[in-house]
Amino acid sequence: MDFKNKVVVITGASSGIGKACAEEFARRGACLVLAARQYVNLCEITAALQTTYGIKAIAVQVDVSKEEECEALMIQAIATFGKIDILVNNAGISMRALFADLDLSVLKDLMDVNFWGTVYCTKYALPEITKTKGSIIGVSSIAGYRGLPGRTGYSASKFAMNGFMESLRTELLHTGVHVMVACPGFTASNIRVAALAKDGKQHGETSMEEGKMMTAAEVATTIVDGIGNRKRTLVMTAQGKLTVWLNKLYPSLADRLVFKHFTKEKNPLIK
Repeated sequence: MDFKNKVVVITGASSGIGKACAEEFARRGACLVLAARQYVNLCEITAALQTTYGIKAIAVQVDVSKEEECEALMIQAIATFGKIDILVNNAGISMRALFADLDLSVLKDLMDVNFWGTVYCTKYALPEITKTKGSIIGVSSIAGYRGLPGRTGYSASKFAMNGFMESLRTELLHTGVHVMVACPGFTASNIRVAALAKDGKQHGETSMEEGKMMTAAEVATTIVDGIGNRKRTLVMTAQGKLTVWLNKLYPSLADRLVFKHFTKEKNPLIK
């Protein structure tokens, strides 16, 4: 697919996979609508992409957990560019705490951002994307296929996203709209540093070896290529594919292997 002058809306575009996707789309000539809560940082990213790649782009401050802000984002995109071709639902937060210790408000926050943010943005972008026969993307996770210890809220929100996107894809099967779920494995990004602890405060440090993970740029290239090829699902990394396969065929074995894996993280929650 030629992305030149395609209008792409990306949520969570101020860091990590969202920022990397913005750069990859810009490199391919797309027009960008970049959304995030961190507005100053987002404006700097937008200006840098415009200067480097000569593309058109705007920054919009959005909290995707708020329905009215998601609606306003799409109104702004249409007012600026006249259409929407691609929506990348990337905004998300993680968590790290055992359920027994967890303040339930943390689970609500995870669902509000990861699941409802996707629902709100998709709802208000869908009429325009139906006109352009464009693409709706959900950046999910291997945790959307296999529940992970210490990440009950995160896994639940990604399972919910996957179910929503699958249902939507089926509803839109004969409309020409492309729906894709992208499931990275562990990716080197800020998500674990910003993950919520049991009391809702940010951890401030990662619990894993970031240097051995897939980079955000690699994930972004895979996602944009997947959109170009109108893929249905992207499960990234050999570890991720093995996890999904094992969980389907040998779920009890997957339980034991996942438990063992998470006993090896920094300051493990399970032992």
